[in-house]
Amino acid sequence: MNVKKEIARRRTFGIVSHPDAGKTTLTEKLLLFGGAIQEAGAVKSNKIKKGATSDFMEIERQRGISVATSVLAFEYNGIKINILDTPGHKDFAEDTFRTLTAVDSVIVVIDVAKGVEEQTEKLVEVCRMRNIPMIVFVNKLDREGKDAFELLDEIEEKLHLKVTPLSFPIGMGYDFKGIYNIWEKNVNIFSGDSRKNIEETVEISDLSDSVLDELVGDKAADTLREEVELVQGVYPAFDNQAYLDGKLQPVFFGSALNNFGVRELLDCFVKIAPTPRPKKSEERLVHPDEKDFSGFVFKIHANMDPKHRDRLAFIKIVSGVFERNKPYLHVRNKKNLKFSSPNAFFAERKEIVDISYPGDIVGLHDTGNFKIGDTLTSGEELHYKGIPAFSPEHFRYINNADPMKSKQLAKGIDQLMDEGVAQLFTLELNGRKVIGTVGALQYEVIQYRLEHEYGAKCTYEPLSVTKACWVEPEDPKSEEFKEFLRVKQRFMAKDKRGQLVFLADSPFTLQMTQQKYPSIKMHFVSEFKD
Repeated sequence: MNVKKEIARRRTFGIVSHPDAGKTTLTEKLLLFGGAIQEAGAVKSNKIKKGATSDFMEIERQRGISVATSVLAFEYNGIKINILDTPGHKDFAEDTFRTLTAVDSVIVVIDVAKGVEEQTEKLVEVCRMRNIPMIVFVNKLDREGKDAFELLDEIEEKLHLKVTPLSFPIGMGYDFKGIYNIWEKNVNIFSGDSRKNIEETVEISDLSDSVLDELVGDKAADTLREEVELVQGVYPAFDNQAYLDGKLQPVFFGSALNNFGVRELLDCFVKIAPTPRPKKSEERLVHPDEKDFSGFVFKIHANMDPKHRDRLAFIKIVSGVFERNKPYLHVRNKKNLKFSSPNAFFAERKEIVDISYPGDIVGLHDTGNFKIGDTLTSGEELHYKGIPAFSPEHFRYINNADPMKSKQLAKGIDQLMDEGVAQLFTLELNGRKVIGTVGALQYEVIQYRLEHEYGAKCTYEPLSVTKACWVEPEDPKSEEFKEFLRVKQRFMAKDKRGQLVFLADSPFTLQMTQQKYPSIKMHFVSEFKD
């Protein structure tokens, strides 16, 4: 069992973008090249009723959006690739932030017509903070869009990235002729026929070659020569180390829907993307090639199969190897656990694996032991960090609409909250349950899943709260803290882990409270610490 060799052939990355930029379509096409699927189901096309492979929740199929982060793995040219397809919709941003703790690199998808959008800015900022290596893919080139240089400027300015194009479009929209691959020095001609799975490429080592004129016509050929000269004059040459350090971002152009420019992206990605990287724990930096196993839970998904009430905890392996039926220490619970059927994924298909290596994502069947951020190890007490919960922006009371099903409702809420879909607050005064979410769409998802997966119905009631603040008193026995609890008792709640939370009904109230009780700290982020 050559562990170093296995680590060296793994690439684990996430795809991030604004909704509708074509992220799920790109994921599908990558799977197509890996031979993992035979036909791609376009997410939005009504002609294909198949639905995208990576969207497995009914509500995702109805809306054509990705709600849950799915994990897909495939082999390509001897390299094992793990993709985490994240939700682009901003109502599910928390899920995406958590997923970014489990990837070694990222592909950022940008729509050629819309350019850089708000959600992309936020996600790229998180990647920049962590120095995650990024490759940019400019998508939908067969549609009318912004000029390539204009887009490159926008990416540099809005996302604060330093880019270098590794492929360049020949024309755009109606005049789109193909792509010149700067990385491999060849031309890929666009036929406009998306049924052809993989396009032919023509090797052109010298752009002054007259073959180029024959392929795309004199005018387009001359324009391309000028543009590539400009690219080489303006942008830095590709430097692998600068890319790995998060200081240089290569850019590719293509059309995922037409399967165009995707192979170029994949071939380059396989060569330059980082193998599994070391990860910081509170105790020390952990390297992938250490012999002892360690990993952390970055996502929990309830009811992967509605017929069997099962929860799956997704674990990213950081170091050592994970073996089936071997006992591992659950650090928070201080218990040893054994797993008889760890899963590796391929969208709707799961396979049981005997052994997994650093960089892999394993799904463990869970009866309620795991919370997001938990660590599993061979015995060492490690705590991986960097999975916070943010203060929600929307708050509603949740009520039971069917008194006969209160047990199912309680169980459903409990499991969905563990999954990190939303946050649950229980009021101290009367025990009423309040659900806080980042976006309003999550309420629909919760209602839908409670009914379809747990057989429970709920209704919501508005609640005027603007922020949830985690409360930290300097001295829990002080008179000031006692007075604060007495005066604010209507607004005090506990979160799912029993931490005290103050629900402020307006920014003004919050400001006044902070002035009146200076010894009490208010936090907008609950670090995942027990």
